[in-house]
Amino acid sequence: MKILIAEDDPVTRESIEVSLAREGFTVFAVENGELAVAAWRAEAPDLICLDIMMPEKDGFSVCREIRGEDPNTPILFLSAKNEEIDVVVGLELGADDFIRKPFGKRELIARIRGALRRAKGKSSPRKTFSVGGWEVYPKELRAVSGDEEIECTPREIGILRLLTKRVGEVVSRDDLLNECWGIDYYPESRTLDQHISKLRKKLGDDPEAPELIETVRGVGYRYRGDR
Repeated sequence: MKILIAEDDPVTRESIEVSLAREGFTVFAVENGELAVAAWRAEAPDLICLDIMMPEKDGFSVCREIRGEDPNTPILFLSAKNEEIDVVVGLELGADDFIRKPFGKRELIARIRGALRRAKGKSSPRKTFSVGGWEVYPKELRAVSGDEEIECTPREIGILRLLTKRVGEVVSRDDLLNECWGIDYYPESRTLDQHISKLRKKLGDDPEAPELIETVRGVGYRYRGDR
C-alpha cells in the first residue's frame, strides 16, 4: 500500500514516514501542497495524509483539487487547526477523517488502516473496460487499441466509465458533472463539452458524425456501445 504524506514540518514529516515504513507501507513524503498534487498524479497512492497549513498550496486546496478528479482515494487531514469549523470544512471538502495534532503514532496507524478498510469495502470498479475497440486501463490512465495507445486524464476516465456503465442510455449533463467533478464543484458551462470533444479526438470519433459518444442536445450524452 502506498501512502502520500504532505507535511511542511520536517520533524513531523520524518516521524510519520518512519512509523508508516515500519508498518510495511510505501511512503511518499512531500513538504508543500504543489508537490502533494504532483505526487498524487505521479504515484497514485492508496491513501493521502494532508496537513492544512502548507506553503505553495494549503491542504484544503489540495483536497478540493484531488476530489475534483478522484472521489475514491481516502484523504486524512492531520492538523493543529482543531476548531470545529476546520473539521467541518475538511470533511465537507471530501476528506474521510480529520486527526488533530498532537496525535499518537498508534492512533494515526489505526485511523489509516480503518480508512483503507472502508475504501476496500466499497464496490470496486472493473479493472478495465472497452470503448469502441479501445481497452481502457483506469489505474494506468491509458487506453490501447492494437498498436495504438493514448493517455487519459482521471476525469476523462470517469466520463468514459459512466457512459459505458450506462450503455445505450442518455446520461444527463448533471450526472456526468456530479460524478466526474463532484457535487460541490461548479465548472464553466462548456467544460464538459470540451472534455467530450477531446475524448472524441483521442478515440478517433468523428466530431461531425460521432459513432461512439453521441450528443443528445439539451440533455447530455449517450454511448451507443461497441459496433
